[in-house]
Amino acid sequence: MKPMDQVLETSEKIRSMEIRGAGRIATAAAASLRDFSLAIEARSLEDFNLQMKRAADLLLKTRPTAVSLSNAIRMVMKYRAETLASARTAVVLNANCFIENSEKALEKIGRIGSRRIRDGDVVLTHCNSLAAISVLSTAHKSGKKIKVIATESRPRFQGITTIGMLDRLGIETELIVDSAARSVMNEVDLVVVGADVITANGTLVNKIGTAQIALFASEARTSFMVAAETYKFSPQTILGELVTIEEREAGEVLPDISKYSHVRVRNPAFDVTPHQYIDMICTEVGVIPPEMSYLIIKERLGWEMDEDI
Repeated sequence: MKPMDQVLETSEKIRSMEIRGAGRIATAAAASLRDFSLAIEARSLEDFNLQMKRAADLLLKTRPTAVSLSNAIRMVMKYRAETLASARTAVVLNANCFIENSEKALEKIGRIGSRRIRDGDVVLTHCNSLAAISVLSTAHKSGKKIKVIATESRPRFQGITTIGMLDRLGIETELIVDSAARSVMNEVDLVVVGADVITANGTLVNKIGTAQIALFASEARTSFMVAAETYKFSPQTILGELVTIEEREAGEVLPDISKYSHVRVRNPAFDVTPHQYIDMICTEVGVIPPEMSYLIIKERLGWEMDEDI
């Protein structure tokens, strides 16, 4: 396989959602750039930089909403080198550092977030988030008896992946259709979801359906927690850039759309939850109110504000 073919294969897996979830997307892109940097034949440092940028651009275009992807790529590509050999070394070190820190972040989020779960709590989760799973699994492993209610998360049914993971952990779980979220909310003690993007003012962009769950939780006075690594915060939103909401293929919702003459399907992959409906954001550096998101961006990701890939 040619080096660029590997990048194209990873890009297609991300685009088609064979690789799904903000964290998995980010680490897959970092690993792809690392492997590409080791495999390419470059005539000079300039040629190496050009080929790396092409690979980064290909990966960047696959999922327009996931800030984890762009942050991961920027972190891997943030190198300064005077020789070809030192450039390869820098890319590999950056990628390995990002992947290792991502894994450590999940462990820390699990430890910190699980403290907000009490013995006997019923927790509702939506879609499939490794950060949310880490919170739930850590609470379970600490001896707390919890029950999880998981949504199907249509149209891609990421909730099926979630219940499989929870089942293997031995956590009591119920699966519900997305539209049943309001019906069960009065039974729920805490909602825990992941994040695709967190903006400078603490607004959450996540799997479609998250916003209505947050509204239902607010009505029922149920706490709403977002579990997210700091690389899911968006520096660009400080400068007023709007988050692009990805619209996916109609066939994911209605496979036989061609037999209809006057019907079109809208399939937004994400929605926007205002920060007013979020009680806390659990990151690897601690639990913060959404209004403190700006400080996370400034202290952890501020270097990206005036830099391009």
